[in-house]
Amino acid sequence: MKTIYLISCVAKKRASESPAEDLYCSALFKKARAYVLRNIQHGDEWFILSAKYGLLKPEVVIGPYNETLNNMGKAERLHWAQKVLEELRNVVHRDDVLVFLAGLKYREFLEPGLLELGCRVSVPMHGMGIGEQLKWLNHTRSL
Repeated sequence: MKTIYLISCVAKKRASESPAEDLYCSALFKKARAYVLRNIQHGDEWFILSAKYGLLKPEVVIGPYNETLNNMGKAERLHWAQKVLEELRNVVHRDDVLVFLAGLKYREFLEPGLLELGCRVSVPMHGMGIGEQLKWLNHTRSL
């Protein structure tokens, strides 16, 4: 059993190609990444949920883009989620815990598929506004 952290992409990005973990530069993304790096254990993994690229490893170099699931219709989000679930099938195992540091549109169609695979899902900031999320990420050490 391992923990897999999933952080959603954000609108604020650097102007040039960078590793994905450095491309996204909003306070929320930086604090979510810091939370993951504080809590990740040997064997755990973390990924970025990108509206454009799907499941991104943090070290993959990409350029800036302007896509978000928040502007996509339900059919587009469902198609995106099916693609990401296919990518996750190569990473997850039964009883793995997936921690979403992502909004509803980034997890709505992923959660049911992950549960079907026998994974456990955690959404520790569920229902929090941005300010509450930033505060939680600053002060929480682990789940």
